[in-house]
Amino acid sequence: MRVPVPKEKDSSASKRDSDGHLIHNEILLRIPRKELEQLLPHLEFVRLTLRHVLHEAGETLKSGYFCNSGIFSVVSVMPDGKSVEVGLVGKEGFSAVPLVAGFRTANTRTVVQGDGTAFRVDAAFLRGVFRESPVLERQLQRYSQLLALQAVQIAACNRLHEVDERLARWLLMTGDRLNSSSLPLTQEFIAQMLGTRRSSVTVSAGTLQKAGLIAYTRGSVTILNRQRLEEAACDCYGLLQHQSKKWLSEDE
Repeated sequence: MRVPVPKEKDSSASKRDSDGHLIHNEILLRIPRKELEQLLPHLEFVRLTLRHVLHEAGETLKSGYFCNSGIFSVVSVMPDGKSVEVGLVGKEGFSAVPLVAGFRTANTRTVVQGDGTAFRVDAAFLRGVFRESPVLERQLQRYSQLLALQAVQIAACNRLHEVDERLARWLLMTGDRLNSSSLPLTQEFIAQMLGTRRSSVTVSAGTLQKAGLIAYTRGSVTILNRQRLEEAACDCYGLLQHQSKKWLSEDE
């Protein structure tokens, strides 16, 4: 099931690309107008579909994607094909953070979790533009640390917490990035992202549903009571929220 691309809403403070598409990506919105105008001719507005792979682990990063709507999953893939999600990217983020450090290959797989939009930029151009766009470079450096924070906390979460708590945390993080309480998710996909068995997800989703926190139908999860879902989640969600807000408030 695909996430419908939300209609774009205009505002007095809105910014648009060269073709008139509204910019929602928070990194692009934070950079000065001069840097944005230099970047805009090199940004390609693209529509992305469910399960489209943006980057594959080990492959050369030919481009990067500023998420504009929807959500990307950052997935660690093992040699035997097993995988687990280590990060989520919404309109606050960018898909190819190794480029920020000057690396040319991906260490993880990045896959589109539902239909959305993004601004694609050529990797070679992005590396070269940093010299003339210091604020953009700094914003991407800051975001790379936020994504690393996610990976560290999720690794601890997967080792220390029960599936019920992890599922609640993951649903909250997904809802935050989609800005929606209705999430188009199958149990198979959730199990893959959490690195656990589908049967475990079935039991945990049933527990949350019986408690009135979510409603689950085939291919869709709806958050019914966010406050109680936060209470059911492990401490990882709150820790991620707190540290992210703290870092973002430390802007010079």
